[in-house]
Amino acid sequence: MRILAVDDDQAMCELIKAALAKQGFEVEWRTTGAAAIALIADVDFQAIVTDINLGDMSGFDICEYVRTNRPDTPVIVITAFGDMKSAITAIRAGAHDFINKPIDMAMMAHAIQRAVSHRSLNDEVKRLRAEVKRSRGAGALVGQSPPMMQLYDLIQRVADADASVLITGESGTGKELVARALHTESSRRDKPFVAINCAAVPANLLESELFGHVKGAFTDARTARRGLFAEAEGGTLLLDEIGELPLDMQSKLLRVLQERTVRPVGGNAEVPFDARVLAATNRDLETEVEEGRFREDLFYRLNVVQLHVPPLRARGNDILVLAQHLVEKISARMGKGVNGLSPEAARKLLDFDWPGNVRQLENCIERAVTLTRFDKVMIEDLLDRIRDHVPERMTLVEMDLEHMLTLQELERRYIDQVLRASNGNKAQAARTLGLDRRTLYRKMERMESGASDDS
Repeated sequence: MRILAVDDDQAMCELIKAALAKQGFEVEWRTTGAAAIALIADVDFQAIVTDINLGDMSGFDICEYVRTNRPDTPVIVITAFGDMKSAITAIRAGAHDFINKPIDMAMMAHAIQRAVSHRSLNDEVKRLRAEVKRSRGAGALVGQSPPMMQLYDLIQRVADADASVLITGESGTGKELVARALHTESSRRDKPFVAINCAAVPANLLESELFGHVKGAFTDARTARRGLFAEAEGGTLLLDEIGELPLDMQSKLLRVLQERTVRPVGGNAEVPFDARVLAATNRDLETEVEEGRFREDLFYRLNVVQLHVPPLRARGNDILVLAQHLVEKISARMGKGVNGLSPEAARKLLDFDWPGNVRQLENCIERAVTLTRFDKVMIEDLLDRIRDHVPERMTLVEMDLEHMLTLQELERRYIDQVLRASNGNKAQAARTLGLDRRTLYRKMERMESGASDDS
């Protein structure tokens, strides 16, 4: 940590250098303001400590120069004991802190350490802000982890195709954002984007909501109404939570997708539509098909291209990039000056498993920004379950030969851990393990029976 000391007394400069060197600082010193400014112009110091009286200029002039030319560098001003007027003037000139004469070297080292830590935090905030700007993927998606880069590539490749796309992923991962990205990256971007949560609409109203109805079709149908397929004309329709669709509606939807026409409830005429249909689900639809809860023909009609949105725990440092993005967005909305994360809070966010994914992270950040009394989200602003979380990681430790695991047992434990992490979603677990579903099923059956893969 390079520190610059400025004092017109050379003996004082050498004393400061010797004292700070014991604390691990690398100190350069100058005895005039002009010489100090010339050095500051060429060298980026972690912090600067300067006396007020320098002969050729004042310490206030140093503060003004640094504020204009090296705004990230904190300046600590040495003032006469009890001279609060000079201290206030120094702060107004841009000083980060001040210390009184006679100088307590331990107190000076502590003040410099605080200043250096403050600069490090500011540097980290700037880095994360720059990362947020660089990490804009398709649409409003943020992140540069390998799974997200693969997702962006697929979005770009299929955006302009009219093929149906099935968007899969755990709850809270941002499946609707992916759908919106597909829309905004396509030639349909200037037409409507319409989304419906199939699980949120009562089954007896869903057909009317999707296909519309004619006047008098049922008791409350006092006027005709266009359905969402018609509302999305020329644009994109997202059928969210498609796995919740009742079986009778699945057959009607299949016919609509095959014929590219809809018949309003109570109507006799088929009405053509031009909308790209996207579907999203947090269910394993292949398992739903096997267990008779989802039509196989509809699954294949929807699953022309599948985009899988990775869980937040699989996205590495994207967690911090997203957290920084959310801090800035939520702070601006609330009118607060919160601009980043403390290192301790950042570490806790990285260590947490985020079962609720991005939605849970956003909730966490909104609460923290609301509660914090500082310009950073501090560790005490986080929920207890995040602050107190101890990550569970599968590790290989040194053990004696007698207690080592067999490969079969190691594989069994790892498969079990992946299944728990994917909430029992076998398709997702198979992707994580690099297996096809049949191989995973076979291994699970043999695990349950106690047989080995060789048996």
